Amino acid sequence: RLHTPPLMKRKASAVWRGDLKSGRGTISTESTVLKDTPYSFGTRFESGVGTNPEELIGAAHAGCFSMGLSAELQKAGFIAESIATSATVTLEQHPQTGWTVTQVHLDTRATVPGITTEKFAAIAEGAKAGCPISRLLKAAISLDAKLL
Repeated sequence: RLHTPPLMKRKASAVWRGDLKSGRGTISTESTVLKDTPYSFGTRFESGVGTNPEELIGAAHAGCFSMGLSAELQKAGFIAESIATSATVTLEQHPQTGWTVTQVHLDTRATVPGITTEKFAAIAEGAKAGCPISRLLKAAISLDAKLL
């Protein structure tokens, strides 16, 4: 059994320069999987080339859920041959609050030998509730903001 520390911190960063419409930014991760990856108004609200915060949330949620589902299946005595999850993040503009992420829809297709449809559905619901990213999306966010 692998020993995991009780607290892990992962870092990502973003730099933005300019105004909203014509400005540009980059996103990087500590692991350097993303390194100065471009994002802009066009990549977020239009179909420009680059990434955006919503697709990164979707990728994180799909990855977290797939791993969590695998773990929950294993606890129940099943080993998945494959788990493929896509996450659709909905960003809506509301008159009162402005742009808001209103929903993340997980769509999972799995091959799990020997499991019933009912058992799989119950385990998947448990994995959704237990996924750390699912819980984050309901959690409070802390902030430390300082001017330089």
